[in-house]
Amino acid sequence: MENLFFLPISVHGGGDGGGLLQWVDAGLEWAEQLLSLPGNQVLPNLFPGLAALPNIHPLFVHFPIVLLSLFLAAEVVALIRNSEIWRRLAAYLLYAGAVFAGLTVAAGLQAAAGVPHGAETHQIMETHEHLAISVFGLAALLSAWRGFARFTLHGAGAYIFLLAAALLNLLLLLTADLGGLMVYKFGVGVQAVSEHPSASMAGHVHGE
Repeated sequence: MENLFFLPISVHGGGDGGGLLQWVDAGLEWAEQLLSLPGNQVLPNLFPGLAALPNIHPLFVHFPIVLLSLFLAAEVVALIRNSEIWRRLAAYLLYAGAVFAGLTVAAGLQAAAGVPHGAETHQIMETHEHLAISVFGLAALLSAWRGFARFTLHGAGAYIFLLAAALLNLLLLLTADLGGLMVYKFGVGVQAVSEHPSASMAGHVHGE
């Protein structure tokens, strides 16, 4: 039993991993170094990606995309199976998606006021904003509709609601597409790799 803590641990197929005590020792050393830092340096060292963000908009964008997409999927299943459980699940996903859509819009408006961008991207940003506000408005409207209906819709109303949910997701897709266009084509809100002081592209090829 005394050798239990010295069993080798392989990571991603590597054969040179140390014993369990070595991993624990490394973890304790990391924690000690973190706690020894000044208070204003803890967050940048613990979450370097978060500290590098120019604004909080990127923290929220994925939540409405996931929640409202799952809402549409659950709504389709609920209609096909005529399931009250799926209707409630769809409703809660919609409510959460609407809340995060509102937070994302608010963070996006704050980000647009401070992030540098050129004339070419300004019109894209304006369209992105208008679409995002439309997504939030429609999500809030559908949330109110579902809430007043007490989760369940019947007859033609259920199909109209489903069409509105599909429209919501189409608007969401267009909004996300323009957001990606601004970031990945025009570099809005990001620092180019070639401009970063620690960047070096020479001789680095994946797969070799």
